Amino acid sequence: MPFPFFMSITLNDVSYIHPDKETLFDGVSLVVNKNQKVGLVGNNGSGKSTLLRIIGSQLIPSAGEIVCTSIPYYVPQHFGQYNDMTVASALGVENKIEALKAIESGDPSIENYSILNDDWTVMERSLGALFWWGLEHIQLDQLMYTLSGGEKTKVFLSGILIHSPSIILMDEPTNHLDLYSRKKLYTFIDSTHSTFIIVSHDITLLNTLPFIFELSAKGIIAYGGNYDFYKEQKEIQLSALHASLEDKDKELRAAKKLARETAERKQREDMRGKKRGEKKGIPRIMMNTLKDRAEKSTAKLKEVHGDKMNILKENIKKIQNSIPDNRLMKLDINPSFLHTGKILVTAIDINYSYGKEKLWDKSVSFKIRSGDRLSLQGKNGSGKTTLVKMITGQLTPVTGQLTYADFEYIYIDQEYSLICNEYSLLEQIEKYNKSNLSDHELKTLLNRFLFPHHVWNNKCENLSGGEKMRLMLCCLLVGNKSPDMIILDEPTNNLDIENTQILTSVIKNYQGSILVVSHDSYFLNQINIIQYITM
Repeated sequence: MPFPFFMSITLNDVSYIHPDKETLFDGVSLVVNKNQKVGLVGNNGSGKSTLLRIIGSQLIPSAGEIVCTSIPYYVPQHFGQYNDMTVASALGVENKIEALKAIESGDPSIENYSILNDDWTVMERSLGALFWWGLEHIQLDQLMYTLSGGEKTKVFLSGILIHSPSIILMDEPTNHLDLYSRKKLYTFIDSTHSTFIIVSHDITLLNTLPFIFELSAKGIIAYGGNYDFYKEQKEIQLSALHASLEDKDKELRAAKKLARETAERKQREDMRGKKRGEKKGIPRIMMNTLKDRAEKSTAKLKEVHGDKMNILKENIKKIQNSIPDNRLMKLDINPSFLHTGKILVTAIDINYSYGKEKLWDKSVSFKIRSGDRLSLQGKNGSGKTTLVKMITGQLTPVTGQLTYADFEYIYIDQEYSLICNEYSLLEQIEKYNKSNLSDHELKTLLNRFLFPHHVWNNKCENLSGGEKMRLMLCCLLVGNKSPDMIILDEPTNNLDIENTQILTSVIKNYQGSILVVSHDSYFLNQINIIQYITM
C-alpha cells in the first residue's frame, strides 16, 4: 500500500520496554501530516525523548511500526555526550568535508568522489549555516566540548540549513538559548516548510505550534490547538473529573446509608418474625428453618450492597488516579521579615574582568530593594552569572562601587546544587530541619511533596530535575528562617511543564525579593517580573 502523499510520519501500536522490563509506553499510534508542526508534551519520565529517538531511528521499539516519508533530522538534548565529536561530525558532514579536502589536494580516488556524492557546496553551506546562527567564530574541526551549551544547540540547528530535511525532530531546543536566539528559533520554525515534532517545556514555543500531542503510559492524545488551547481542554477535563469524583463520593455515601438502613430494617423484621413464631408455638425445627432462611436473605442483601459499593470504590480510585498529583500539593514559603523598600544592594558603575578586557562595554549601575522582582537579561556569555556572584559577594568588581545591606539569600541554580547527591531524601530534609520538627512531621512533609515512603532512603543523585526542585522547596519549608531574597539561575531548564507550574506557583506567591536569570519569557511573566537589569 503506497504511503499517502499528505502524511509524513505514521506510528502504529508502538511500544517501548526498558531493558529492566519496565514498560515506558504501550500502543502509541499517531499520524503527522506533511508540513504539520506538533508539540509533544508529557510529564518527566513519560518517554517523550525516547519516542523522538524511535521516530529518528536511533532506538528500536519493542513493538509496532514506524513509517516516515524521508529520513528525519534530529536536534538532540545534549548532556556532554557529543563532547568528543568535532563540529563537522556533529553536523554529519565530516566525511564529505574530508573527501572534498582530499580531492582539492589532488587525491582523485573513486572512494572520495563516492563519499562526496557531487555535494561540492557542503563546505560553503556548513560555514553559511554556522554564520546564520551567529557561530562564525567556530571552526568545523573544533571539538564540541569547547562550546557553551547554547553554541552546541545552535550547531545542531545549523544542520537543518545544511541538510534541508523535510522532517525535523527537536528535543528541548531552547534549553540553552538566550532570549534573542529563542526568538530567532521561533521565527525559523514558523517560516520553515517542514514537518516538525518538538519536545519542549517552553510554553512560548509551544504556543507558536498549531498542534499539541500529549504522551502518557496510556498512549497519545492529539489536541488541535496550541498549548493554551491544550491547557484549557485539560482544565475542562480536570473539572469534569472532580465533578465525577464528587458524584461518586455522594453515591458511595448514599449506598452505605442504604445498606445500613436495609440491614437494620431486615434485622427488625427478623426479630418480629421470631417473636410471632414463638407466640404461635411453631415447632423448633421450623423455627430453625426460618432462621436459616433469614440469615441467607441477610447475607444476600449484604452481598448485593457490598458489590455495588465495591464498584463505586473502584470507580472512585480510577478517577483519583487520573487527577495529577501536583493538584494535591499546596505550599507557600514564609515571607521575608524585611520591610518593603529597604535597599539591599547598590551598584554604581561596576565592571569585572577575567583578563585585560572589561566584561561589559558599559559599566552597570542599579539598586535592589526588599520586595523587588528583577530579571538579569543578556545574551549567552554576557556575564549574568558573574553579576550574580558579585551581588552575592562571591566576586568583587574591578571598577565601581558595590555596597550591601544585611540580608539572607538563597541561590537556586539549574542543577539544584543545594541538594547533596550523597544524602538520602530523608537525610537531606533533616539537614534543613532548623525548626526541630519531629521525624513523623518530616515524613508527612515528604509525602505532601509527592515523595512516598518507599523512596525516602533513596539517594538524591537518582532524582530527576523536577524531583530535586520539589525536595529543595520542601527543605526551604522546614528551615527556621525564610530568605530575604531568592536568586534563580535558569531554574526551568531541567523541568517538565508540571514541575515548572509548581515552581511558578511558589515563586509567584513568595513575599520577598526575587532575582532571576532566565530566558523563559513566559515564566518571567508568570512570576510577575517587572524590573530588568540588562547587560
